[in-house]
Parts: sequence; structure tokens; C-alpha cells
Amino acid sequence: MLMFDQLLMDALMWGALALAGWAFVDALTRPADAFVATGKLTKPAWLGIILLAGLFLFVFGLVSILGLPAVIASVVYLVDVRPAVRGLPRGNSW
Repeated sequence: MLMFDQLLMDALMWGALALAGWAFVDALTRPADAFVATGKLTKPAWLGIILLAGLFLFVFGLVSILGLPAVIASVVYLVDVRPAVRGLPRGNSW
């Protein structure tokens, strides 16, 4: 049973790191003015938040006092900020 628990926690940890990585790469590819146009935090602020979340997950793990807030930060970006920023056209529209 101990082996199953460890495998489950490892899978959740790698999933949380993948989530933070996906959020970071997505934020990196979005235009900076789209963040301001939608009324969200700036692009460098979100990149910093997501990068810190990924670092906290990597260093302290998922089952730490900073693990859950790190996952929540990545989820907030992907659920709230990404759809708003993605809805705006990129670059020149002509």
C-alpha cells in the first residue's frame, strides 16, 4: 500500500508541475498589451507568480504549506486570465 501512495503522490506532483509549466509557457506566448487591455495584472506579474508557483512546487513539494497556493495560482491563470487574454486578436488585424 505504501508503494501505491508514493506513486499517487508522485503523479500528482508531476501533474502540478506540468500545470505550472503549461501556464508559464502560455503566459509567455501572449502579448503583453492584452493583459492590460483585459484589466488583469501585467504580463511580468503573471509570469513571476507562475514561476514562483512552479519553484515552490519543485522545492517544497505538493504537500507543503505553499503547495496548494502554488497550484491555485496556476489554475487561476488558466481558468480566469487565459480565456480573457486569448479572446483578443494578436498583433495587427489587417
